[in-house]
Amino acid sequence: MKLNTDDLVYVAGHRGLVGAAILRRLVKERICRVLFKTSSELDLRNQHAVDNFFANNKPAYVFLCAARVGGIQANSSYPADFIRDNLQIQTNVIDAAYRNGVRKLVFLGSSCIYPKLAQQPIQESSLLTGPLEPTNEFYAIAKIAGLKMCVAYRRQYGFDAISVMPTNIYGPGDHYDLETSHVIPALLRKFHEAKIADNPTVTVWGTGSPRREFMHVDDLADACVHLLINYSDEQTINIGVGKDISISDLALLIQQIVGYDGDILFDTNKPDGTPQKLLNVSRLHETGWKAKISLEQGLREAYEYFVSFYNKESFK
Repeated sequence: MKLNTDDLVYVAGHRGLVGAAILRRLVKERICRVLFKTSSELDLRNQHAVDNFFANNKPAYVFLCAARVGGIQANSSYPADFIRDNLQIQTNVIDAAYRNGVRKLVFLGSSCIYPKLAQQPIQESSLLTGPLEPTNEFYAIAKIAGLKMCVAYRRQYGFDAISVMPTNIYGPGDHYDLETSHVIPALLRKFHEAKIADNPTVTVWGTGSPRREFMHVDDLADACVHLLINYSDEQTINIGVGKDISISDLALLIQQIVGYDGDILFDTNKPDGTPQKLLNVSRLHETGWKAKISLEQGLREAYEYFVSFYNKESFK
């Protein structure tokens, strides 16, 4: 398929990290018309409001990026919010999209849907083959339900809904609240504040041994547009870079990029989460797409972005 300049594409969750990147990608290329609404303008948890929105606007394509997201602490503190809000958002958007003639929908899942001890690198077929990581199981269960809803609507109604499973994402637009942020923005902020305060140490959660794969959000956006055009199947497809790094090595790399001269301490009383999470991206590569932004390059860009707007008062 091909996007036309007259096609209307709805980006649900355009203010989030991923949605904003997809919006930038579409606007920059000028390959279609783009539709978006803030959460105050359209509450995706409200079925009636979502139904009216789709009936009145009739988008041709949908990127479903809207979700309640957060790190280990947020997931552990608000499990009911994570499962309720994400189930409501997904159900309302997928169903309304089908009933209002959307040609194709791309559902953004998360690599946390896979079992905690899945064989590495994780293949798409690993889904539901073992227990989930307890620290984010409620978010993961909601995302699995969204993925399966796409499969069900494809089988029963012939609705062209695909599910993509990104690895850990970072980049412009990330959140730096230490209570809710993911590991890269949290470490960037910690090392930056330690540098300007001349603190002798920075504490990192866990042992530092877990390994994670990280992808720049602009690479993810490019992959999502590529798959919208080039992929159509009920089998979910992983999006990642095919390489991982230990949290301790990540901390050392961020320390170098920030220019912090102190010591790194690891708080082993804090949870590590999944020991390793690396996606098998062979199916993605078979579609003709590979990541382009290296981790070091992406981290330098992310740090420049953070410093450009940093205001200590805004984080209190």
